[in-house]
Amino acid sequence: MKRSTDRILTTHVGSLPRPDRLLDLLEAEELGLEFDRETLRDDAAATVKDIVARQVASGIDVVSDGEMSKIGYTFYVKHRLAGIGRPDGPADPGAGARVGHDLKEHLDFHNRTSAQVGQWIAKFERPFCIGPVAYADHGPLENDLANLAAAVEAARPVEAFMNAASPGVLTKFVPNAYYQDEDAYVAALADALQPEYEAIVHAGFILQIDCPDLGSARHNQYQDLTDDEFLAIAERNVEAVNHATRNIPPELMRLHICWGNYEGPHTHDIPLATVLPVCMKARPAGFLFEGANPRHEHEWEDLAAAKIPDDKVLIPGVVDSTSNFVEHPRLIAQRLCRYADIVGRERVIAGTDCGFGTFASREPQVASSVVWSKFEAMVEGARIATEQLWR
Repeated sequence: MKRSTDRILTTHVGSLPRPDRLLDLLEAEELGLEFDRETLRDDAAATVKDIVARQVASGIDVVSDGEMSKIGYTFYVKHRLAGIGRPDGPADPGAGARVGHDLKEHLDFHNRTSAQVGQWIAKFERPFCIGPVAYADHGPLENDLANLAAAVEAARPVEAFMNAASPGVLTKFVPNAYYQDEDAYVAALADALQPEYEAIVHAGFILQIDCPDLGSARHNQYQDLTDDEFLAIAERNVEAVNHATRNIPPELMRLHICWGNYEGPHTHDIPLATVLPVCMKARPAGFLFEGANPRHEHEWEDLAAAKIPDDKVLIPGVVDSTSNFVEHPRLIAQRLCRYADIVGRERVIAGTDCGFGTFASREPQVASSVVWSKFEAMVEGARIATEQLWR
């Protein structure tokens, strides 16, 4: 993973809005409808090439494939792992899905705006673990790697990364209906995901492991636990990540945490300062976290007071992924300089709070055109910060 050796580099969390033509095919695949698989493969390849080129043209240094081939950042595993499907008997429709404490306190808001994710999950039928999990079909991953490789060859970005779900986050989106307990399920998932993690790095890309389970899971999935009980689960999940990546050098990985990529009160988010010591135990060198939205921007002060290992690179969100406001470049530069004051300019990369297409939709929270305006603002903000930090 490159560092900001002579200027502040720019990146983002990964997912980007899918074009409608591709979304139609992804939805058909997910719903088990008839579709032309060759057309999907060709459209995915062409879209990845376009999306990588557009990132580079916008000034993004470390790019991704936008998760173009995936309907969502977790459900994709059902096409790759054995043991994932629908139970023979009736499944609990609420398994893994709990309304967060903040939304319970503001049901007027929740009922008005927050049903979208629930409707999305209901539409595509939440998959379950119904048998031993293992990596079974490498085809979709090989296609993703080939598509990103071709796009990178054409556009020549500074670097490229690929997203993969963490073992812990799958306990929410792919509930366990087979293993004796959640501990056993997480351990099995770590072994099952290891081939995907290693293949991404072997292909020459940075591996990004998405771990909302270290943040947002506290106020939804594990809302009935104490902070100490939740931290024990977070420790277990970090140990699973470390086990699954034990053969990968830390500098070839990034880890992303968030508190739920939705506009909402977020009044019950666990503080970054509380989970940071656990997060810092994870092997990946890059650490992506929310730093732009009004519920978490202040936490740069907590990072200033924390002990951050010398090998960690901070990739704070300097633009919000849930708002259609386009941040001013000077504000972005101010945010970046704060983090540079904490760990040094070489260990800061400009990023986003979360993805812009976490759950593929025709009506994303942030309009597609606004996403690209945010990227342009981030690039300009990084340029301003560079002038200040290298003068």
